[in-house]
Amino acid sequence: MSPAKARKLGIYGVRGVGKSSIVVQYCENHFADNYYPTIENTFNKVIKYRNQEYACEIVDTAGQDEYSILNSKHAIGIHGYILVYSITSKQSLDLCRVIRDKILNSTGTDWVPIVLVGNKCDLNSQRQVTFEDASNLAKEWNCVVVEASAKQNLNVGKVFEVCLGEVEKSEGTETPKRSSGGCLIF
Repeated sequence: MSPAKARKLGIYGVRGVGKSSIVVQYCENHFADNYYPTIENTFNKVIKYRNQEYACEIVDTAGQDEYSILNSKHAIGIHGYILVYSITSKQSLDLCRVIRDKILNSTGTDWVPIVLVGNKCDLNSQRQVTFEDASNLAKEWNCVVVEASAKQNLNVGKVFEVCLGEVEKSEGTETPKRSSGGCLIF
């Protein structure tokens, strides 16, 4: 196996959507019931994706809002971006647009590898954001959307695997797997 590739992933979203819960669940295998606003944390984890190891640095950023300035250090050297909203808050999805715009401004590009993540899908009875709403936004941005629950550890690993896949596709290093029938499997 070739040596681990270094990848830096950033996780963004407004306060209280569960960014830190997703990262802690993924890196430390537990759900923290207490809420403490994040200033900034960095986690390291080796992720195996498609028979390649990735030494990932995951930057858990402080909650953003439409008025906060995206710290440029939160965009420098980031390979993939995870934008989190809560399915129980339409406003949190709306503010993902603002955050994405700030990321594009700070990177000076019109596209970056993004995974749009609807957290708290265990609270379906309080849902304000339909999967269709998020899917439409993901199509507009040419990105992938995943619904997850940090509390129930549902699709949390998938969020990071999909993000790595998006990074590899953007760099042209992703090789789609082929089934015996010659079809592409994504």
